[in-house]
Amino acid sequence: MDENEVIEFVSGLPGVVSLTASAADGSPESAWGDTFFFYDPDGDIPDTHRFPFATIVGSNYKGFDEASDLDRPGIFRVNVAAGRSSFESLFGRSPKDAAEHLSEYDVAASDVLFPHPNYASQAWVSVINPAERTTAELRSLLELAHDLARKRHDRRG
Repeated sequence: MDENEVIEFVSGLPGVVSLTASAADGSPESAWGDTFFFYDPDGDIPDTHRFPFATIVGSNYKGFDEASDLDRPGIFRVNVAAGRSSFESLFGRSPKDAAEHLSEYDVAASDVLFPHPNYASQAWVSVINPAERTTAELRSLLELAHDLARKRHDRRG
């Protein structure tokens, strides 16, 4: 899947609002071009209260998120709030224990699922340039994250 295919897939899920960061929306320059997916079926959640359930990132965040070496040409990373249960099924450990085991994963490899380098403790899963090995599982994870976001939204009423 390329970035546009991911955007098309996630944006096609019910109630999804996507935002590709730019100067026009006031996003910091380091985020320009990155895409954030929110569950907001009525389009009425203030920006300050939105939290994405998935993102697409195409470059390093200097001094913060550089482990995946996203500044390489043609590289992007999809990040998904997969939930604790899915995270544990994928990696055999709880999200809270993931940080101490991050060195076991090549977080710069393409088409491999791995714990997010910075947000694994919050059950975020990542994949760089999803392709044949990960596309089906990524789609399932994106649908799951969407469903979890919908349930959180519904609980808040």
